[in-house]
Amino acid sequence: MPDISYPVVIAAAKTWFKLGGIHIHMEGTEHIPESGGAILAVNHTSYIDYVMAGYPGEMRGRYTRFMAKREVFDHPIGGPVMRSFKHISVDRSAGLESMEVAGDALRRGELVGIFPEATISRSFLIKELKTGAVRIAAKAEAPLIPVVTWGSHRMFTKDHPKDFKRGKTVLIKVGEPLHPTGADPIAETAELHARMTDLLDRCIREYPAEEQPPGSWWLPASYGGSAPTLEEAERIDAEEKRKRAERRREKAAQKRAKKS
Repeated sequence: MPDISYPVVIAAAKTWFKLGGIHIHMEGTEHIPESGGAILAVNHTSYIDYVMAGYPGEMRGRYTRFMAKREVFDHPIGGPVMRSFKHISVDRSAGLESMEVAGDALRRGELVGIFPEATISRSFLIKELKTGAVRIAAKAEAPLIPVVTWGSHRMFTKDHPKDFKRGKTVLIKVGEPLHPTGADPIAETAELHARMTDLLDRCIREYPAEEQPPGSWWLPASYGGSAPTLEEAERIDAEEKRKRAERRREKAAQKRAKKS
């Protein structure tokens, strides 16, 4: 089935970059193969990471099929859009099944995108990674390519108002592929984390100083910014998760009360 919506959205994104004065700088796109299955492991700092992280593949003439939580596909508007892009639904309660779906896509020669941190990093550093990316790549015998983006979180991320004013820079670095065997997923995931951390460090250090003054909320605390530390962000995430679970329990109780 031919891609129809993907090319339209890419054209719209490029127009947005141009008219919005967004300066995209990419490095390492040659590490993405022009054909055959491969998986991109991308850091997660913003709600528009799908746009930015899909750009390197497009530069190689490919569309990236991102793995996203099932709830997005259940949305009456978002669902049809995600399916039109041939993105991959992830049911967190059925992880093995989701891994098989991603593996099938890789074996068909697709370029698959995954956010191994699972959720947005409030510290903007690389959080602890899930082992799924390594395990999927190993089973499908596909290269695992680290990708780090930096700058899009200044536009749209958690806990901060949207800011699409002109003149922002986004850096995208693509690292050399890893070839996981699956023999030790934890060690191989640690290697992926190290590679992504190095790419992120390079992005932060190369970012225009005038756009990243000391104390900036979008700059990690360890680089002189005011973003939460990894430990602080973890506590905020845990509290958010607790409140979300509490709301789900309340809704379930209300439904039971209505039925009784």
